[in-house]
Amino acid sequence: MKSLNGKINVPGDKSISHRAVLMALLTDGKCVVYNWLFSMDTLRSLNAVILLGAETDYLNGALTISRGDFPTTKAVAIDCGNSGTTARLLCGLIAGSSASATLYGDDSLSARPMLRVVKPLQKLGATISGGPTLPLTVSGGIQGGKIEMEVASAQVKSALLLTGKGVELTNCGGSRDHTERLLKLMGADIEWDAETVNIKSGTLNPFEITVPGDPSSAAFFLCAAAMIPDSRVTVGNMLLSESRIGFLRVLESMGANVEMTITDDSWETVGDVTVSYSRLKPFDICAKQVPSLIDELPMLALIATQADGISTVKGAEELRVKESDRITTTVDSLKLLGADIEETADGFIVTGPTPLKADAEKLCANGDHRLVMMLSMAGQTALDDKDCVDVSFPDFYERLENLRGKQCDF
Repeated sequence: MKSLNGKINVPGDKSISHRAVLMALLTDGKCVVYNWLFSMDTLRSLNAVILLGAETDYLNGALTISRGDFPTTKAVAIDCGNSGTTARLLCGLIAGSSASATLYGDDSLSARPMLRVVKPLQKLGATISGGPTLPLTVSGGIQGGKIEMEVASAQVKSALLLTGKGVELTNCGGSRDHTERLLKLMGADIEWDAETVNIKSGTLNPFEITVPGDPSSAAFFLCAAAMIPDSRVTVGNMLLSESRIGFLRVLESMGANVEMTITDDSWETVGDVTVSYSRLKPFDICAKQVPSLIDELPMLALIATQADGISTVKGAEELRVKESDRITTTVDSLKLLGADIEETADGFIVTGPTPLKADAEKLCANGDHRLVMMLSMAGQTALDDKDCVDVSFPDFYERLENLRGKQCDF
């Protein structure tokens, strides 16, 4: 693997980009979004709001969205593709309106669980048929109320908040709070902490925001810089929400050289992050930490192969219902590279350091964009499903080539 050196920006945060276009329909004005992520997943959300009656435009780097004819009186069918965020948040947005829509997706999304969002919405009065997976037909009728979350999921929490009704949520489990922050910016009467959210129904104001860089995209380069000799990478204008930078806290615990500088702390915390190579200690990740680094666990598994000792991940069973079973796929892929890694019911155990093969055969990421990017950071070139990175990071390989320097051995 070649060393990585330089400074880059990464595309706008995927979670915030989804929310921005969907939540614009909760206002009566024109919303403006800069640095919006144009990826296969987020375009599913943009197309969905257009089908629901919204008006959109893109000019000089500004994406504008207004509710237009939302909620449309026509029953529509919406293809959510591979995007679980689109499907689950739409359930709440539609249930809180007078619209009606059938949601469907590709084979991968159609295998992912939807009852976690259907059941609480039905408790609040939504009419939803289908399940336990897509397709689902959703229509309005929802009322406000109290819900105890059965799954600590930001997507489920956000679906309930996007109904536009007064809701009180408990047992939220410290999941990411981008929806709450954007609602506050829109003038919502909302209070929240790690475990609870309380929002009252009311008028919401249009917004103008710049989407910060996605930490889940940045993580591939920053983690690799900690692992690969002679590497030093800076990512600028990156989202630094504590609910999203658990991987940086793990790197710090491993003895990595991590520098963070906050440049903005208004509606979201944004700044520059630099990571450089060092000898790494192993980590132990528990269930409480998982929500803040769920998408980065495959990459953390990779760097654990180069740490001095035994690293463990527990409480991460949610990985099994992502775009692939990311526990099994991560373990099987790294074993093919020569790693000493074992699968457990809710995570994995990695013993390092171990040398990794330069070009392993029979690698398969099951079309999972985060697995493909992780394997690419491990120096793997013979990947059949490289195009799936367009789901979240269309310019991934361009950024990678810009940072690559001299050849280093693990």
